[in-house]
Amino acid sequence: MPTARIAKREPPKPAGHRLSALDKHWKLRRAAGLQILEAIPLKKFNWLVHGFSTCPGGISDLERSSSGRAKKESVLNLGFTDWDRRESVAENRRRFAKALGAKSSALTTLRQIHSDVVRIVGSAPSNVCQGDALATRAPRLLLSVQTADCIPILLVDPRNRAVAAVHAGWRGTLARIAAKTIGRMQMEFGTRPADVLAALGPGIGRCCYEVGPEVVKEFAAQFPHARDWFDGPFDALASSEDPNPLPWLTMMPPGHEPPPPRCHLDLHAANSAILATAGVAPKNIFVSDLCTFCRPDLFFSYRREARTGRMMAAIGIT
Repeated sequence: MPTARIAKREPPKPAGHRLSALDKHWKLRRAAGLQILEAIPLKKFNWLVHGFSTCPGGISDLERSSSGRAKKESVLNLGFTDWDRRESVAENRRRFAKALGAKSSALTTLRQIHSDVVRIVGSAPSNVCQGDALATRAPRLLLSVQTADCIPILLVDPRNRAVAAVHAGWRGTLARIAAKTIGRMQMEFGTRPADVLAALGPGIGRCCYEVGPEVVKEFAAQFPHARDWFDGPFDALASSEDPNPLPWLTMMPPGHEPPPPRCHLDLHAANSAILATAGVAPKNIFVSDLCTFCRPDLFFSYRREARTGRMMAAIGIT
């Protein structure tokens, strides 16, 4: 299945580190020299730790481009990328866990493969498993997923004290990984979807996530209300209709053709709808409106930079 791509462009200038007025359920907290984004509704559980990392801080040196000029920045890269030292990533992860108040918990990660595979863990695995969601009821495990544009989702079942971390790119969203994670929590822990709280962290927004007909067709085939999640010529791309049935009337010299028609996809809206369909109460779904592509001051973005770091969304039971 081909990967969706967007054209390179300069992101909008950030308006400082203040969150927008729409983010009433979110807080950017400074701790241990880092900035951690938290979902305020999850803070009421004293047995829970959670947070979404940002890129400032850390000890990894990454060359980033700003206004056409490249410069090195010290960043909190939490993924074992080819440009970074493993020792630096390990130290960044230690600092991240400390900032969350979970330095005594075992950080549990996945080899993410853009799938619908959900792993239930009761102790720290000896080997890193493949998959895109982790769930547990065991204390002292810090479940995590890595992102650099995809949507990180943290799930909490307060009745049974169960938690999950989910990685949802467009493929995982298409496969309904968030709903399947709740389904596994029902089977393993007795979770009732109506009790679940879901926090959808920063990812690439509808404003910036351009996709082609291959993605549009997949979503149109799977979801009857997919049109609500797209801006652009959705119907034309979904049905493979040429938006210009007589292209020879507007033929241009080679190299001057307009770009092919594209749509913008809202992964936050898609995953929110999938969670609601799975039984999560809409009032318990909390969505960050921060776009990773728009905010280079706060987030890594693979589609903005390609050579970039990885953020983490993490959750655990103390």
